[in-house]
Amino acid sequence: MSSNSLTRIAIVNEDKCRPKKCRQECRRSCPVVRTGKLCIEVAPNSRIAYISETLCIGCGICVKKCPFGAINIINLPTNLEKEVTHRYAANTFKLHRLPTPRPGQVLGLVGTNGIGKSTALKIMSGKLKPNLGRYDNPPDWAEIVKYFRGSELQNFFTKVIEDNIRALIKPQYVDHIPRAIKAGDKRVGALLKSRASNDNYEDVIGHMDLKHLEDREVQHLSGGELQRFAIAAVATQNADVYMFDEPSSYLDIKQRLKAGRVIRSLLGTTNYVIVVEHDLSVLDYLSDFVCVLYGVASVYGVVTLPYSVREGINIFLDGNIPTENLRFRSEALTFRLADAADEFVSERTAEYNYPNHVIQQGDFKLSIGAGGFSDAEIVVLLGENGTGKTTFIKYMAKTSELKVSMKPQTIAPKFQGTVRQLFFKKIRSAFLSAKFQTEVCRPLNIDSIIDQEVLNLSGGELQRVAICLALGMPADIYLIDEPSAYLDSEQRIITSKVIKRFIVNSRKTAFVVEHDFIMATYLADRVVLFEGQPSKHAQCNPPQSLLTGMNSFLRNLDVTFRRDPNTLRPRINKYESQMDKEQKAGGNYFFLEN
Repeated sequence: MSSNSLTRIAIVNEDKCRPKKCRQECRRSCPVVRTGKLCIEVAPNSRIAYISETLCIGCGICVKKCPFGAINIINLPTNLEKEVTHRYAANTFKLHRLPTPRPGQVLGLVGTNGIGKSTALKIMSGKLKPNLGRYDNPPDWAEIVKYFRGSELQNFFTKVIEDNIRALIKPQYVDHIPRAIKAGDKRVGALLKSRASNDNYEDVIGHMDLKHLEDREVQHLSGGELQRFAIAAVATQNADVYMFDEPSSYLDIKQRLKAGRVIRSLLGTTNYVIVVEHDLSVLDYLSDFVCVLYGVASVYGVVTLPYSVREGINIFLDGNIPTENLRFRSEALTFRLADAADEFVSERTAEYNYPNHVIQQGDFKLSIGAGGFSDAEIVVLLGENGTGKTTFIKYMAKTSELKVSMKPQTIAPKFQGTVRQLFFKKIRSAFLSAKFQTEVCRPLNIDSIIDQEVLNLSGGELQRVAICLALGMPADIYLIDEPSAYLDSEQRIITSKVIKRFIVNSRKTAFVVEHDFIMATYLADRVVLFEGQPSKHAQCNPPQSLLTGMNSFLRNLDVTFRRDPNTLRPRINKYESQMDKEQKAGGNYFFLEN
């Protein structure tokens, strides 16, 4: 591609750039600055450097010379420059294009973290006015509507500026909700009723299992309860646009499917529903069509045209957009499911057993059925929230005679220092091992955060660090509780492969609690089902084969899965569809065959 068909984006990371703590190597080394032009400028009172994208020649010298890794220079095709939707300021993230919603249908958005999904939702809800890249001279609404003429977005934004649209967003971070409720009655039922304007209140709180929580105050809700409350708060109101940012976080598989049915029940002939979701099986179940977002995290994001659900998710996994003749990922993400073990062939030699046991914790009772496991094996724990999966993990950690390493469900960082310092303190020998670096650290992209302060890490970054720490500890059994939490779709698949390869190659055993169905089915050699009444009395069954266990689990959920012929990923059949009815009639709730 010739240089004149490219345009440049220069990004300066505000958190990393410290011009008063360096020798301003970026400015000193820039060949354009040496010719007398102000390509890189650091004003005396400026907190960060400024890079002129028009003068920049894309040599990348400043990127290499910056001691803090604060600079990123990206070359983009010039045609994208004509499709800029929003940019916050100079040398910051740039969003190209917008998702195109259709009335009466659910639009799903899929893409990695930091690529503009939340920015797109803010624009679509009218909370953020798109500046078409002109942050220093923003256009008025008439110009914005003219820019989108000829598309569905022209009608959409016309309604926005005429105040004919009411948009509601279910926020991404539900743990911030209690702080947002300032005064008045803070009980779940009172808050929902005070906002409810639909006539579906009883149906929604029934489906979202909130009936028994109506008298509880919001600040006393768990993560899963807050998520269900947030979904219900949006679903019980009357609106033209419903937006759900990661509605499956904290929810078990059963609750995710119930939430999906509630979200789809909001569809009418004139309203829009947009969903951002990292659980690909839930996204598949929820959506009527999909827009893929690609780009470079925190640098730029591009929204594709809408595709059918199957085609859109497969394009995301393949990393190639055929309509644009563009590859945005160097290799495809593929699924081998239970036969993933073929990729990591290993004979199992050691067998271990655990006895029948009963655990009583206050009002909750967990009856554990005797079971066994072997080396080079991953056992996935499946069940509703509150049926004792984390309790079982803790029981194994305390009672096993074998050496145990545990990745807890909730990660509360207390370490004062960088990720590198933490690894040197906790897993020095593993971290210095070339094999561990190749198999674990590099795939999880630890290098990008290695010198950041642990206390400043995001949820997804903390999760990747916690997985590295757990796998870096010398142990016989690895207990990993919800490794997919806070990770995007791409990171989940990569993390699954990292865990699988590590456990089989090191001939260890892993017990994994996981609610992402694609991750669970990829990882599992065998499954343990947890059944019973949540928070009251539950039964932990002995490990069983993937096919038998999944069939039993899905029968209880009244859901059937098929496999995509191209990617082999599991796909949820739409409820009461012809395929759903046929599989239920034959007792085939989960297909393992290719």
